[in-house]
Amino acid sequence: MFGTRTLFLLTASGLVLFTAGCGDSTSAHSPGTTMSTAMRTDFDDADVSFLQMMYPHHAQAVAMAELVPSRSRDQQVVALAAAIRDAQAPEMERMSELLRSFGKPAPATGDHSMPDMPGMATTPGMMPDADMDRLRTLSGAEFDRAWLQMMIDHHSGAITMANDELAHGDNGDAKALAQSIIAAQQSEIDRMRTMLGS
Repeated sequence: MFGTRTLFLLTASGLVLFTAGCGDSTSAHSPGTTMSTAMRTDFDDADVSFLQMMYPHHAQAVAMAELVPSRSRDQQVVALAAAIRDAQAPEMERMSELLRSFGKPAPATGDHSMPDMPGMATTPGMMPDADMDRLRTLSGAEFDRAWLQMMIDHHSGAITMANDELAHGDNGDAKALAQSIIAAQQSEIDRMRTMLGS
């Protein structure tokens, strides 16, 4: 019969260390580092909903960012789009990792398409297909203005979702991600409003 300490050590040997993608070398016992078995219990429905809705939301932002290089001649817009893409793609991978650790369905890592998650049509800030189709037809200054306005709306929706996660979620990792999204996207909204002159 294994003792309690032996069982703990055996269990710990199977744990998976998840990081937020920031490349730090925090020890396994430091605050902010999460270890997880295949099925965690430190989450609630709000955490799952937040991650499942935010993944396709980020995927659309990445898709919007990828439209920019071939349509914009404004280097500020080009640089901002690249920053959005580079920030949100790793966050999508983190969302998938967390969902899998909760034992929930998750998009494959590296899949930046927009999976058909329940409730996508009512997700705050999601652009309708018609708006995305129109954006693809534009170029130059007209494209830049439309893209900035749409991305402000898109980011505002993400902030609404993240605030809801902070209010109702239980999982520390999901809430930390939500807080990061709020800080980054509010800063980008301020930047975009300045670029629009509003």
